[in-house]
Amino acid sequence: MDRRLLITIHMYLAAFFAPAVLLVAISGGLYLAGVKGTVEEEIIYSSNTATIDSKSDSLHTDVAALLADAGVKSYNYEYVKVKGTDLYTRPTSSNHYIIKSNEDGVEVIHARPSLQSRMIELHKGHGPSAFKAFQKAFAIGLTLIILSGLWLGMSAARLRRSTLLTATAGAVVFVLLLF
Repeated sequence: MDRRLLITIHMYLAAFFAPAVLLVAISGGLYLAGVKGTVEEEIIYSSNTATIDSKSDSLHTDVAALLADAGVKSYNYEYVKVKGTDLYTRPTSSNHYIIKSNEDGVEVIHARPSLQSRMIELHKGHGPSAFKAFQKAFAIGLTLIILSGLWLGMSAARLRRSTLLTATAGAVVFVLLLF
């Protein structure tokens, strides 16, 4: 492949995926610094008689019926995540519902995540299906950006030594921190 073409591809990929890199870096960095965001929760429905089986083949339909009983209208969700006895409508990167089951019955909670919490949910892959598809393309694109950058650095005589030293130092630090 022509070097000039590879530089152009590298530049366009890097520019296109820059917002996604910033989302991951900012949300992950803030999370590690202890800024995890908040989720406002409001109980909107409680029933001593309602039950929901998290192992049911009709879970999606059962959750939709429970949400309708709770007065939730025109709400679409992609799937239900089961965590123990709690059910979460997904995606959780936007307003969603949590269904808590216990021996006393069922509670439906309306959850409203803050911006930081939304970014973390996207970072974790808990966004809408279209965003998940974008994240897969992003993973491939970021891999190509890194590999093309290394290739470009190694193939230029004046950059070869510094590229090799920097990549080796990064690998050593990574491996040392890994173990």
